[in-house]
Parts: sequence; C-alpha cells; structure tokens
Amino acid sequence: MKSDEKRSHRLNYLLKYYLKNPKERDLYLRAKQMGVTDSTAKDYIRTVIIQAKKIYAQ
Repeated sequence: MKSDEKRSHRLNYLLKYYLKNPKERDLYLRAKQMGVTDSTAKDYIRTVIIQAKKIYAQ
C-alpha cells in the first residue's frame, strides 16, 4: 500500500472515530496507537477536525 493510500485510510478511520467521539485527546491517542509521530498525529487531528466541521456545516 502506498503511503498516500495509508494516510487516506487512517484519516477516514479517524474521521469516523471523531464523529462518534468528538474529543481531541481521544483522537490524538487513537492516532498515536497507529504508530505515527507526534507531529503526524497532530496533523491528522487538524485534518480530521476540518473535515468534521465541513460535514457538520452541511
């Protein structure tokens, strides 16, 4: 699996998780469980929250 595919799958998973449990700390811990660095986990969180806001706005 290519790295961009892996990132996409991870972000989709985290988005679904965040929509069910909108707590940033839990989202961060879930991202860290994927074995990513702190900066990558924070990047994932920012991306997921932006996507969630777009979904809520619709």
